[in-house]
Amino acid sequence: QKPRVGIVLPPSPIGLIANLAVVFAGKTPVNLNFTAGRAATESAIKQAGLDKFLTADTFVRKVQSFPWPPMKNLVLLERLVPTLKVKIGIWFVLSKILPASLLAFILGISRQGGKKEATLLFTSGSSGDPKGVVLTHRNLLGNVIQFGTRLNLAPNDSILGCLPLFHSFGCTVTLWYPVIFGLDLVYYPTPLEVKKLAELIQKHKISVMIATPTFLRGYLKGVNREQLASIKLVVTGAEKLPRALAESFETRFGKQVLEGYGLTETSPVSNVNLPDPAPIGDEDAHPVIPSNRFGSVGQLLPGLAVRMTHPDTNEPQSIHQSGIIWFKGANIFTGYLNDPKRSADVLDADGWFRTGDVGRVDLDGFLYIEGRLSRFSKIAGEMVPHETVEDSLPLPLGWGGERPRRIAIVGVPDVEKGEALVMLTTLTGGPEAQEIVQLRYRLIDRGVPPLWIPKKMIRVTEIPVLASGKLDVKNCEKIAKAGTPP
Repeated sequence: QKPRVGIVLPPSPIGLIANLAVVFAGKTPVNLNFTAGRAATESAIKQAGLDKFLTADTFVRKVQSFPWPPMKNLVLLERLVPTLKVKIGIWFVLSKILPASLLAFILGISRQGGKKEATLLFTSGSSGDPKGVVLTHRNLLGNVIQFGTRLNLAPNDSILGCLPLFHSFGCTVTLWYPVIFGLDLVYYPTPLEVKKLAELIQKHKISVMIATPTFLRGYLKGVNREQLASIKLVVTGAEKLPRALAESFETRFGKQVLEGYGLTETSPVSNVNLPDPAPIGDEDAHPVIPSNRFGSVGQLLPGLAVRMTHPDTNEPQSIHQSGIIWFKGANIFTGYLNDPKRSADVLDADGWFRTGDVGRVDLDGFLYIEGRLSRFSKIAGEMVPHETVEDSLPLPLGWGGERPRRIAIVGVPDVEKGEALVMLTTLTGGPEAQEIVQLRYRLIDRGVPPLWIPKKMIRVTEIPVLASGKLDVKNCEKIAKAGTPP
């Protein structure tokens, strides 16, 4: 019997139960990304040493691209659960009359979680092969308490769970958090069917929606304002929140969209914007420290420390200057699975985690993410942020204020200046050479530095993205380096 069990299920009650069952059995659940490519999935299975998988017969038939093992290695839950009806009934009754501590003792659930492995998640592989992120019981419980105390939801509040369980936000925020805090949870297997999700929100009077900007954009089409009337809190993460999207959502539904931040390695939440408290008396006489600031990802969660280092020298610097973000706290992971070298690259001897993101903290404690180190190019000695370049393109290209996923900037090797920028775009138009020259003039007129202007344009049918909605950096780079779309 191996220590880990694979789970291949969408967000659903059975997916939640499968995770609880594995933990209660003293093993580690490994929610696998069934949308990833075969090579990445096979790598994750091999790294985790999996030989048993919890799934459903209908899911096996539906997701045929998944490298399914022989049937003897699969536990099909819709076949197993009916055989356990008597046991389920007994334990249901016992759960109503016995205290949790006694139930845990009868079931043999260990009281010594601590630094033992609680779950194993694999990074999405946006810029490389998947890495196994080991999260301990202390990591998960610490993070749930950190953001749970900040959200301060009432017992009658409910959460919409539609993010994948293999995604760190889906795993912690819409699985362990509602279970531990005793909140109602409404599951739906995909975040893409927004009309159905809106119906569930209205029917169950859901109060909290967790989404990514990519998924949130779908609500602007075909969803009525009344359907989201019960929502108290809308939080996005995983990618930058465009101002135009936030404004459009608030105009249509009357709900402020707040941005949070986190990484799989931080369990995942480290920062979150929250609604401002109501002013007390005369607002001028009794100022209130703000709880959100647009453009930032919010203030740090309790018990989390931050420091900054210079991107080139790695020397410590003021947190108010742009630098590499480091975190330390109970929610910081202890290392990558069977990969001491990668672990040593991001964790120092004192437990500080190097995020690889570039940012700064303002005087009120709000963190601003200015880009990912892997999404910077060093051109003629200058660090050029890809996301900032992307943000500078919509207006010159006539798109208005929002940057939809119609462009992506990546860096490729360049003999003269070390690196050059390449723009992938779904836009169609005239000859490529002429358009890139026109774009250069427009950007220079707007004060964009010449080194920040793409040297080449490649048209693609669609910009590669991951299941989480994040840009698939790895595949974008492949296209840019090849010089033509695949």
